[in-house]
Amino acid sequence: MRILFIVQGEGRGHLTQAIALEKLLSENGHTVVEVLVGKGESRRLPGFFNRSIHAPIRHFISPNFMPTPENKRANLNRSFMHCLSKLPEYMESMCYINRRIKETGTDLVINFYELLTGFVFFFFRPTVPLVCIGHQYLFLHKDFELPKTKRTSLFFLKLFTRLTSLRASSRLALSFYGMCEDKKNKISVVPPILRQEVFEQEPMKGNYIHGYMVNSGFADYVYDWHLSHKDIPLRFFWDRWEDQPIHKIDETLSFYQLDDVAFLQQMAGCKAYASTAGFESICEAMYLKKPILMVPAHIEQECNAFDAMKNGAGIIDETFNLDKILAFSEEYKRNTQFAIWVQSANYMIINEIEKNVPQDYMEHMYMVEEFV
Repeated sequence: MRILFIVQGEGRGHLTQAIALEKLLSENGHTVVEVLVGKGESRRLPGFFNRSIHAPIRHFISPNFMPTPENKRANLNRSFMHCLSKLPEYMESMCYINRRIKETGTDLVINFYELLTGFVFFFFRPTVPLVCIGHQYLFLHKDFELPKTKRTSLFFLKLFTRLTSLRASSRLALSFYGMCEDKKNKISVVPPILRQEVFEQEPMKGNYIHGYMVNSGFADYVYDWHLSHKDIPLRFFWDRWEDQPIHKIDETLSFYQLDDVAFLQQMAGCKAYASTAGFESICEAMYLKKPILMVPAHIEQECNAFDAMKNGAGIIDETFNLDKILAFSEEYKRNTQFAIWVQSANYMIINEIEKNVPQDYMEHMYMVEEFV
């Protein structure tokens, strides 16, 4: 099959999922013909994504969360007003996406939680199937337990998630654990898509705390804690590009520009992991046997953190109070079932994707393969 990826470029989770899935599809005889990445004007794609994706990459302007003035948590009111001001540009992006679907001759579109994809399929009605992949589709599952707070925010989160997958043939919900299929909502629950580099790491228990923050304003919390705990090494990654690749504060505190090779190496050797609760990095930390402190930056990450905490992965806090993760690390016990679940991902995900292509097309491809 010829497959087109459309990826939401916020954070690193959807980007690493796209990298891993491109490799998996290639190993199974399919081709990713192009990768369209939606991002805001201020976001910059990390270098590891450009280096790792083999298909041509094209960018378009897309809605994204706007942070508070302190650049910490998402400001929903500001985000909404910003999106309203950009509607003409988003319309241009939708026309562009529809044009690329036609011009690439793709057989299937895979959407990594990009909002404009849903609108393209609703308004332009492309004839190819749409498969949507992301942890967020689990929030629509009839049996998934959401936090009991912030009902209004949860309503809009679920609405947003539905909008990303309008007219989708299937929603593949990445999960920490298996669940039954939700046929009414077209949801199949599948394991996380982790990159090969994760499986190649050798976990060791080091003496430092590793971390990642989607908004660099959280660095204030880390720095304040560091002032009274300078004996504990801290190595944090952030999405900030105006500094040097390594911004060294002193001998025990450094901030790094996001680089996924270095990120995984640091994670494999750390004592504990602290992050803003993105699903992908939580999964990587769980697989590498690391206790996690989760500091959600918005409602989606609050749901991620709630689900991960229920599965024993870590604890939740409103700030980067690293005393808590140090205490938790002493009693942490790895979820051994999670590693087994992750290792079943390749077969399950390929099987679910191929279900969405007309049967006569797949039979034709298998006949060609056998002939060759």
